[in-house]
Amino acid sequence: MENQTVQAQELLTKWGLRNATVFRNPSVPLLYELSMSQPLSEDPTVRPDSINNTGALVAYSGKKCGRVPKDKRIIKDEVTERDVWWGDVNIALSQDSYNEVEKIALEYLNNREKLFIIDGYAGWDINYRLRIRVFCTRPYHALFMKNMLIRPTDEELKKDFSGDVDFYIFNAGPQTIQKPIEGIKSEGCVAVNLTERKMVILGTQYAGEMKKGVFGVTHYLFPKQGILTLHSSANEGENGDVTLLFGLSGTGKTTLSADPKRRLIGDDEHAWSDNGIFNIEGGCYAKCVDLSKEKEPEIYNAVRFGAVLENIEYYSEETREVDFTNISITENTRVSYPLEYIPGAKFPAQGDHPKNIFFLTCDAYGVLPPVSMLTPEQAMYHFISGYTAKVAGTEVGVKEPQATFSACFGEAFLALHPTLYANMLAEKIKKYDTKVWLINTGWSGGKYGVGQRMSLKYTRGIIDLIHTGELKDVEFENFPIFNFAIPKSAKNIPTQILNPRNTWKNPEEFDKQVLELAEKFQINFKKYEDKATQEVINAGPKF
Repeated sequence: MENQTVQAQELLTKWGLRNATVFRNPSVPLLYELSMSQPLSEDPTVRPDSINNTGALVAYSGKKCGRVPKDKRIIKDEVTERDVWWGDVNIALSQDSYNEVEKIALEYLNNREKLFIIDGYAGWDINYRLRIRVFCTRPYHALFMKNMLIRPTDEELKKDFSGDVDFYIFNAGPQTIQKPIEGIKSEGCVAVNLTERKMVILGTQYAGEMKKGVFGVTHYLFPKQGILTLHSSANEGENGDVTLLFGLSGTGKTTLSADPKRRLIGDDEHAWSDNGIFNIEGGCYAKCVDLSKEKEPEIYNAVRFGAVLENIEYYSEETREVDFTNISITENTRVSYPLEYIPGAKFPAQGDHPKNIFFLTCDAYGVLPPVSMLTPEQAMYHFISGYTAKVAGTEVGVKEPQATFSACFGEAFLALHPTLYANMLAEKIKKYDTKVWLINTGWSGGKYGVGQRMSLKYTRGIIDLIHTGELKDVEFENFPIFNFAIPKSAKNIPTQILNPRNTWKNPEEFDKQVLELAEKFQINFKKYEDKATQEVINAGPKF
């Protein structure tokens, strides 16, 4: 341990850090032990860590139980000013203000009794992977990033992590900002310096900020090398055929990617290079609400020693059995675990160029077909749109279905303009003859409250037909307004549901609802038209 501390100290010198006790890449058992002995946080909303009945570390992030996008800042300088997509997603911060934020973080880290350093890669392709170094003070944060980054071998640590790395994270989340800083409007800040390749976290202890911070950096750096970054899951068939699945919350991305007939490459973050696709992460960060062994056995069984359960309640403190239905702390209960905890996961987590891409949408208006084959231009349009719908009960005040659009199915993480990613997607699907499909996992026979949720059995059946190649060979017809190509028949799928108009009792009411949704698409897309080609604009709904 003494030698480890001496080696770690050498890495701290350039930052002015000189902590007495430094743990560099500690083992999982040691992180558990230190987590149990850690003094209570200065933040009274943070409970002590514990261990559940299956051996997972249970940790609490305090009053911030999710990301704080309004506190995220990107440093604007001569380099980033020209290419970052500035606006509500990427809010600018000056270099001077960043320097103040970093100073506060380093002072906090320097005055802690214990400091943790975690080294790992972002990206499974050894030609493009980034070396990441995390500094933090909570064992839970250290274990979380040990799970989420790709873990180097001892040899790789000596070779790639003996000196400077590609990106640094200074997580001083327990420390709030106590003085006015220009450009910062709260007590917290997630400041990303893309030019200096550093990230500072203040005022939030939610571990997901580190994960998504790394993802955001890849969205900036990878495209400059011709690599497309994707907020998607990915799996692979027996013949090596790769599928990417995009989808916002509630669309079925996690459920549909966990296919027992296919190997999981990753559940959330991927990149597409000239070599094929690769997972960016070394672990998974899954939602836990209503988690059960029957519905999601792979994730349920991953809640074991080495996993981190975040912001969850027990049935009782005595048994330490987790109540996955309890959302009294937050609806955003999560579990982080290494990718190898999923049976059948592929290693290394990379694959060939995708044969199929699925855009998953939960259409609560009940008007989109269960499956549509898209042209490259339509693929760009709907990739930029990133549509799904919220339904009553998902958020306070939501009483009717509400259209939700998130560019590239991950707007919050985009560093560059959405059309740049869409152009890259179009180039790749044309070059590698990738088929793009829009899959509606939402309502059929009427909108939410009237119709029925699309049968998971039928959705899986449709996806299976795409994977076997059987669906593309059937006869297709045009779906008006949106101008999708939809199949007229599909094996073992009721013909009636393939054209949603046939499932509505009142076809005129259906036509009215289609127009209403089409108009929402058009209004949303106006903010991207200045950089979109006329061909892509024309690929949207017309009426």
